[in-house]
Amino acid sequence: MKTRLTIKTIKNLSPQTNPYEVVDNEIKGFLLRVQPSGIMTYYFTYRNHQSVKQRRKIGRHGSLTPVQARDIAIQLSAKFHSGVDVQAEKKQVKLEMEKTKASTLRGFLENKYEPWATVERKSGKETLYRIKHNFEIFLDTPMSEIDHWKIENWRTEQLKNGKKPATTNRDIISLRGCLSKAVDWGLLDTHPLAKLKLIKSDNQTKVRYLSEIEEQSLRKALIAREQKIKATRKNGNQWRQARGYPLYPNIENQNFVDHLQPMVLLSINTGLRQGEVFGLNWNDIDFSRTVLTVNGATAKSGKTRHIPLNSEALSLLRNWKNQLQNTSKFIFPGKDGNKLDNVRKSWVTLLKEAQITNFRWHDLRHHFASKLAMAGVDLNTIRELLGHSDLTMTLRYAHLAPEYKANAVAKLVNF
Repeated sequence: MKTRLTIKTIKNLSPQTNPYEVVDNEIKGFLLRVQPSGIMTYYFTYRNHQSVKQRRKIGRHGSLTPVQARDIAIQLSAKFHSGVDVQAEKKQVKLEMEKTKASTLRGFLENKYEPWATVERKSGKETLYRIKHNFEIFLDTPMSEIDHWKIENWRTEQLKNGKKPATTNRDIISLRGCLSKAVDWGLLDTHPLAKLKLIKSDNQTKVRYLSEIEEQSLRKALIAREQKIKATRKNGNQWRQARGYPLYPNIENQNFVDHLQPMVLLSINTGLRQGEVFGLNWNDIDFSRTVLTVNGATAKSGKTRHIPLNSEALSLLRNWKNQLQNTSKFIFPGKDGNKLDNVRKSWVTLLKEAQITNFRWHDLRHHFASKLAMAGVDLNTIRELLGHSDLTMTLRYAHLAPEYKANAVAKLVNF
């Protein structure tokens, strides 16, 4: 159908069962498409240099009057006849708009980096929090303006306020990795922090592990906690029984009252990271070969590793499995049967009862490695058990095995 697209002609158009188009008889390529729903949209159509039919949306009728749509069609027609590919131009404009929208650090994080990092990186959420929390003053700054001078000034202030060099380096590494993606995706021409050097720091810092007395205290606190919870449950049920209330399940003969004790003891005996403990499935335990497998999907390194189970670890896992009766695929399930993700409250209370200070859950991993080093286990074996990609991180435990250095220099006497 051809006619001059005016308010009068459009007013007389009615929706049909199928979409149809009304072509303007004055401006070549200018048309109105009418949907069965009654929505009417203006378009400009043309054939590009390869004779492929292209269509550029002008806008909806109602948002635009026929006169306004006609004026835009005339402009597009003029561009087309002057050699401009109007559809390619639209894509370029859209790209520029996206580039402008993501030009600030905040815009890039929210529109580009966050959707990618949370899916592609295990530590994506942690990295995003680190960037947003530590570089808040730069969130509304264009990424191209986040230069060496600004970050070095920021770093100076952080160190002045007591932040450790290693922590500051990790913050900068997170930001630098984020900006690298902006370069990869064409939102930055060059990396503004490419030449920024990290602070040289001592990576072989002293690690926190439990003394023999502290480990005994922790174990006693775990047992005392179990006894206290069992006694509380018993007294509670006696009170409820006297009043005719339904009783809570009897836990008096259970090996463990909840997940805390087996989690702590397993960590001490395997050196697993907390996230790896949370992600453990029963399929990861081979009771016949007495081996625990940390799958690459849950490992920080992304690589699978195998850890032999000693008698304590094996026994507690068997007892815990019998107690749970396979109610969940997770070894340490949450209340809903899904993966457990937080033990902070019970952990803090346990440390308080054990009178242990300055000790994090992650230090259980250091305790595992430190005890191995002091027992004379070679550093490469410790590295494999911890899942380190190289010896750099494992060397922090070298000072706990001084006999190796002593034996080395002793050889010079008889040389």
